[in-house]
Amino acid sequence: MAELSNLEKNILKAKGATEEQIASIEGVGIGSRADLAVVGDAETLLQLVPALDAALAGAIMTWATGRAAVAVAAAAPTPMLVDGADVVYCVHCKAKQPKDYKSGDLCISCGKQAEPVRSCFWCGSSGPGAFCRECGAELVPPAELDLAVLLRHEGLPKDEVPRRLRTMPPDEKDMLWSRVRKFRQ
Repeated sequence: MAELSNLEKNILKAKGATEEQIASIEGVGIGSRADLAVVGDAETLLQLVPALDAALAGAIMTWATGRAAVAVAAAAPTPMLVDGADVVYCVHCKAKQPKDYKSGDLCISCGKQAEPVRSCFWCGSSGPGAFCRECGAELVPPAELDLAVLLRHEGLPKDEVPRRLRTMPPDEKDMLWSRVRKFRQ
């Protein structure tokens, strides 16, 4: 049977363990601080030695392992908060908008338009968000709307236009802008 040293027993007593609890610890084969480190955590110690309470097991394991014990058994479950589908966050500062928020309103935190309203290059409708609510096309930045319309007229697929604009080098965009200006005249 493994036995703790007198010093280790005195430390356990200082942590709040009784003689009976120390005997229970030794009874499961724990004979040193190193054995407690092998146990690993307060929850496992509680499973091995049911005579201990959660607070005492945590204090013993904090001493044995040198790291703070994770709260066990007595900890209350953390409530999970889930936002509804109508919750809107500002695209600039990520602040939650009030319940009476309407598309196009300014953010209550930063003062910018919380959900910018953009036009769709594919179907022409407008609305907030990253995708068109009518046709599902990914919306492009307003400054590149004319370029996206031109690429659409050239026959690029709906999903390819935003991707192509993101990867297009500036000199190629300049060439497209000259073509857009030509069509406007």
